[in-house]
Formats: sequence, C-alpha cells, structure tokens
Amino acid sequence: MTTILTINSGSSSLKAELFMEDGTRRPFRYLHIGRGGPKDHAAAFDALLSDLGNVRPAAVGHRFVHGGDVDVQARLADDAERARLGALVPLAPLHLPGNLMGLDLCRERFGVPQVVCFDTAFHATMPETARRLPIPRETGLRRYGFHGLNYAHVADVLPSLIGDAAYGRVVVAHLGSGASLCLMEGLRSVDTTMGYTPAGGIVMGTRSGDLDPGVMLELSRRYDEKTLSDMVFHRMGLLALSDGESSEMSVLLNSDSEVARFAVQCFCRQVRAAIGALAAKAGGIDALVFTAGIGEHSSEVREWVCEPLGFLGFVLDGAANRAHATMLQASHSKPVLRIPADEERTIFRLTREQCLTGQ
Repeated sequence: MTTILTINSGSSSLKAELFMEDGTRRPFRYLHIGRGGPKDHAAAFDALLSDLGNVRPAAVGHRFVHGGDVDVQARLADDAERARLGALVPLAPLHLPGNLMGLDLCRERFGVPQVVCFDTAFHATMPETARRLPIPRETGLRRYGFHGLNYAHVADVLPSLIGDAAYGRVVVAHLGSGASLCLMEGLRSVDTTMGYTPAGGIVMGTRSGDLDPGVMLELSRRYDEKTLSDMVFHRMGLLALSDGESSEMSVLLNSDSEVARFAVQCFCRQVRAAIGALAAKAGGIDALVFTAGIGEHSSEVREWVCEPLGFLGFVLDGAANRAHATMLQASHSKPVLRIPADEERTIFRLTREQCLTGQ
C-alpha cells in the first residue's frame, strides 16, 4: 500500500500531498482560509476531494505539532487517541486546533486509516539534562521541542550528502515563521531551542522566543489571560521588533525602514547565539544545516548568520549561497548545507509504517 495522502492543516491553510503508487507526488494547497480563500476548513476539504478526482488514498497521515508525552513518532488515530490529542490544545493553541480539525474532517470524509505524526517525538532522545526545566518537579512541565518531522527528514537525507560527518555533531537551523534549532549526534536529537510550547527559543514571526520570567509576570499583571495569550502567539517576535511593520522575513528584507533592518538583525543575532550555545554544549560542531522557509530562501539571512562563525570553522562560499546550492561552504570550511524542508516525506514514511504494522 503506497497511495497515501498527507495533511498539514493549519489555522488558516490546508496543505496536502498525495503520494502515488508509482512514486510521484501531487501537492494541493488551499491558503488564506476565511480570508480570501475557501470560506472555512470544510470548504477546503471539499475542494481537496474534488481535486483528487477518482483517486482515493489507502491511508491519511496528519502532521501534529504536539504529541504530549508519547515517545513514538506516529500513532493510529482511534477514538481514544483523538480524545487524548484534544486535551493537549493548551500546549500548542496556535497549531493544534487546525491539526484536530483536519483529522476530524478526514475521519468524516475518508473511510481509511488515519495516522497522526508528531513533531515532538523526534526529541524524545534528548537526555534528561536537556528535557528538565529548572522548576519544581511536581509541576509536571518539561521541554518537548518541535519541528521534529522536518528534523527527521534532514536526518534521513544527510548521510547521502556528507557521509560520515552526518553522524557527528550537527546543528540544524529550521528557520521559518516558526523557528528552532536542533543539535543532533548520531542523527538523533540531543538538544533543541524550543521548550514546553512552540513559543519558546529564538525570536520568530509573531512569537518572542525565550523571555525573562519577570517580563511574563509583569505582563500578566497588565493584561487578562485572553489578551496575554493573543500577544504571546500573535503580536510578539519580528512583528513587535519591527514596530508592527511585518512578521514576514521576506517583507522585512525588502523594506528600507530602520525598524525592519533592526528586526532582521535581532533575528540573525539570536540564531548565531543559538548555534554558539549548542556548539558549547557539544564541544564543537561538525556540520551546519539551514532548512525551512527563511533558511531555504534567504541567502542574506544565511550570510549574516554565518559571517561571524569562522571561529567554529564555518565559512560560506558567496556564489554558492546566492545560488541557493545544496552545499554552501567555502573550500576550507566545514560543511554548511541548505536542505529544503519536507515534513510530507516523513509523514508518508511514518503513515506507511503504521499501516503495515497495524500499531
């Protein structure tokens, strides 16, 4: 069984990809739901059904940003699993409602196995020193990490690109509207920048990343819970650093305003700092990977991130970087790579494995 539909259902978009039996892939994109696109997610799924024509998948795999405490990368989505996932919404309120909506609509429209694939599970290999938060144990809170489906994809393809160096100490920078970095050793996660929720780590499009806890205490005194939650997930990050100009890196890079340049500088500075911190934890880095929207498409950001990293052994080849090549390093540099994100490939693999094993 190889005809599998992958689903990434977000708050305002539906991205699907059909993996055919002959090895080809057919992408489907329904963007700006409720804002110029389909009127709602149900309409987007109706459009997907129409666009699929006579083709019906043998199974559907779904991206889930948060899987809670489970350490397996995927599960069959029966009623018990659906109920468990529903209880996790407070952990990722920006993402899980859309993920659940996609699962519910697919369960309704497709009478085939539904498999949920977790971004958090890739980080289950982190040691306790990386998972533990410095707060009382009885709170039950810990660091999870995210973007695991794409980190798994990078781990899958890296050995074919750099050989044995892939099994060393590798930092992968997943830089998009949501952004994090992962330290891999032996192609397994041993640390990452995001924490208990996808709001932590480095600065992002509308999320601040890590903040002094005292800042959050002060904000909690000034704003009610609903307003503060909206601020944390929708009004911080690059949007705040650019004084409201934009949360989109492409817009900021094309802007002539001082606030836009400031926001970009802050972003690159935090990415560099995260790379340095992970290098210190590992005792050095053997390779550096850029991936996801900003990491794949912005040669400027890659240049500004790498510019001061010569002391770690990383130097870009300017022409290769501007050409968005796979291998970006200068001849005397450790490997620096650009690997396009492909969560869908990982979802396809995990869904096929689940359906074959029946677990």
